[in-house]
Amino acid sequence: MKELRIRTLAAVFVVAGVLSWAGARLWNAVGSLPRVPLAAPIVLALIAAVLLATALSLRARLKAQRERRPGARGVDPLVAARAVVFGHASALVAALVAGMYGGTGVFLLESLEIPARRDQAIYAGFSVLAGIAVIAAAFFLERVCKLPEDDDTSGGGGAATRAV
Repeated sequence: MKELRIRTLAAVFVVAGVLSWAGARLWNAVGSLPRVPLAAPIVLALIAAVLLATALSLRARLKAQRERRPGARGVDPLVAARAVVFGHASALVAALVAGMYGGTGVFLLESLEIPARRDQAIYAGFSVLAGIAVIAAAFFLERVCKLPEDDDTSGGGGAATRAV
């Protein structure tokens, strides 16, 4: 499995942000702009918390297994693979959603004197921050599930393999 790339996530964020900003300008010219839901940052924050809890749990189990503690439960490679796939998917969706709300938030900055628009801009800003938290948690989860580098005596390389 390939590692998450910050360039890919940044590209998704920027493209979604630009398209969202342009769409918000167009939509506002035609009619009223759709609202940024209050649930958006809350849901993203919950996903970040789930990813972080999964990473911390797997890290503790892997550490106990590595130290050969009595009664330590190992980590099934399939569980680690599913966790990493969930992290990758969450990071991509979070980059898309954060870009979308970021573009809308930038558009809303033009009219902060209107209380409803100011609230929407705040929700959009919190959504971007929560999306960044999801991405950070996904990177942490990926790092936790990474296998240590091979110490071959055959001089075979330096690329670390993944647990998945």
